[in-house]
Amino acid sequence: MERKQFELGDVVQMKKQHPCGSNEMEIIRMGMDIRIKCVGCKHSVLIPRAKFEKNMKKVLRSNASTEGLSGLQ
Repeated sequence: MERKQFELGDVVQMKKQHPCGSNEMEIIRMGMDIRIKCVGCKHSVLIPRAKFEKNMKKVLRSNASTEGLSGLQ
């Protein structure tokens, strides 16, 4: 099975909603643990990478695509 691709600054959709009702999270730190910040209420959570990869559904907005556009202006 192919590993999910994600980078620092990506906004990802999680399988379960945050208590505020949003299921969109921004990746703000990566390592053995990953810190994600809720897009809705700005609360951040540190979770193990394995648990994050299991609970991540898909990447909604990639940071790599926005970096390429900002360099053109």
